[in-house]
This record gives sequence, structure tokens and C-alpha cells, in this order.
Amino acid sequence: MTETPATSVPPATSTPVTPPTAVAPLARPARLRPGARVAVVAPSGPVPEERLAAGLDILRRWHLEPVVAPHVLDTHSELRYLAGTDRARARDLQEAWCDPSVAAVICARGGYGVQRMVDLVDWAAIRAAGPKVFVGYSDVTALHEAFAVRAGLATLHGPMVAAGTFLKDVRTQESLRATLFEPESVRTIGLDTARTMVPGRAHGVTLGGCVSVLAADLATPNGRPSARGGLLLLEDVGEEPYRLDRILTQLLRSGRLDGVAGIGLGSWEECGPYEEVRAVLADRLGGLGVPVVEEMGFGHSATALTVPLGLPGTLDTESGTLTLDVPALV
Repeated sequence: MTETPATSVPPATSTPVTPPTAVAPLARPARLRPGARVAVVAPSGPVPEERLAAGLDILRRWHLEPVVAPHVLDTHSELRYLAGTDRARARDLQEAWCDPSVAAVICARGGYGVQRMVDLVDWAAIRAAGPKVFVGYSDVTALHEAFAVRAGLATLHGPMVAAGTFLKDVRTQESLRATLFEPESVRTIGLDTARTMVPGRAHGVTLGGCVSVLAADLATPNGRPSARGGLLLLEDVGEEPYRLDRILTQLLRSGRLDGVAGIGLGSWEECGPYEEVRAVLADRLGGLGVPVVEEMGFGHSATALTVPLGLPGTLDTESGTLTLDVPALV
């Protein structure tokens, strides 16, 4: 691992410290077994049928039984960037979650649309149904936050069934497969691309996802007051450096980053030259005085590792890894 310290930032403590008012760990679901039924939902954008079919074939090779929700291949009649109506997308998610025969719910793709449907879900019914595996990233970040805040459930920030990375990259596929079936084998997460931005080690509970969606969640029913005691995992796609600056500044000004224990950074695809992106990240995050590790290999990248959210672990910038205290699934 190559270490490239940021300039003009205070060094982080070398021993893990959890603030006294730390983000609490969330309830873990059960691991999957061969033959498990897995529901595929589309809470955001429309799904290309051929890519969905290819993703379903991968799940079948894992000896899972994928069940496609009724509205996955819909497209909204007027707002063509949505996979059907808000109510239909919310209903698909809720019915899949509340079906006792379904062991996992995996999103088909991201895009945009979760924030339109998330408040139409009956979160009391989700809580009553209890933990089960939930997988997605990008726009699905708003659902990760909702499952955490409204239902107290841990989730997986991981590849989606019809996403190009999942269809093409073997390491991405294996990271998810191992997490689903053999979670104790992937308690340490990170790629050899990882580098130190601010040195140190920190212990906390994982949370985060797509940073622009986290900013958009502020002052909503999903919005947490802060990331105190958390290991905040951030990535995004298609946001130019000045826009990332605005997003991170908004999170800082709102107090959302107050008390964060450490920060892990994933990919920043189509956000401009990485040296410009990195300058923004170092400027906005380096002054927090907590460990920050970059290029960890999750998000909108050629290889997208599966990262559990809502679990305690240790972020170590020297090794460039996140090591969970417990397996993602029980």
C-alpha cells in the first residue's frame, strides 16, 4: 500500500477510540443458504431487461432462487428516469420484505427515485418482519439510511443485479457471494489500491454510501443528526470537484460529520481528474482530525467490494482496511 499523507492536517490518534455517544450497531440478518429465495426490486431507475437476465443467471449459479418483483421492468409513463410509479416501487420493496419465504432483497440498479418512494414504505411493517439481507448502492443509499434509522437493521452496500460491475467483474461477484454465504471469510475489507490520507486507526460503526444522497437526506425522516462514533464510508459518481466541495461543505455545516470516528473513501468515477477530487476530499475532510483512508475499492468502480453498514469495526489507514468485529451475517 502506498502512503500519501495529506498536507496541513493534524495527525489522528494512533489508538482506536470510540466516542461515548457512539452510533449503535444494528441487527444483523441471517446468512444465505443454497436454495434461498432472493427478491429483486427496482426502487430507482428503469432496468434493462437483458442486463437483469444476466444478473439473475449469476444468482442462479450461486444456487439461489431469484424472484423478480412485479414492477422491476416498468418505466414511468411520463418520468422516464423512474422504474414505474413511486407507489409501485414502494409496494414491491415492502411486499418482498414482508414475505416470510424471501431471505434477501437485492436491488436491480440505482439511478434516481428512492427519495420519492421511501416515505411510502410502511416502516413499522418492515421492523415487524425483522432482519433480512438487503443489498444495493448509489441511489439506494437513502434506503440504507432508512433501514438503519427507521428499522434498526444492518444492510450491505454492494453490487446490484443489473449493474455492469456485477456482470463483468469476478472480484465484485466473489465479494458479494462470500459475504452472503461465508461472511466470516470477508471480515477484512479493502483493495491494495488503498492509501492513507490522514493516518491512524479508529473504531466505530459503519454507515454511509453515496455522499450526494447523504447530503440530500439531511432534514428528512432518514436524516441522522450526526455520524458520531461512526466509520463513515463515502463515494459518488458524476460529481465535479466543485460540486463535491459543496456537498461536503453542506455536511460539515449541518453537523452531520460531528464526532465521526474515521472515514473510508471509495471510488469517484466521472468526478474529474482524481488529483483534483483528492484535493477537495483532503481539504474538506482532513481538518476533522480523524483517520481517513482513500481508494478502498467500493462504490461505482471497476471492482466494487461489498461493505456491511451498521456493524462495528476498525478502520486502519496503515493496512488500508476495514476489519469488522463480527461477520456481516449471522
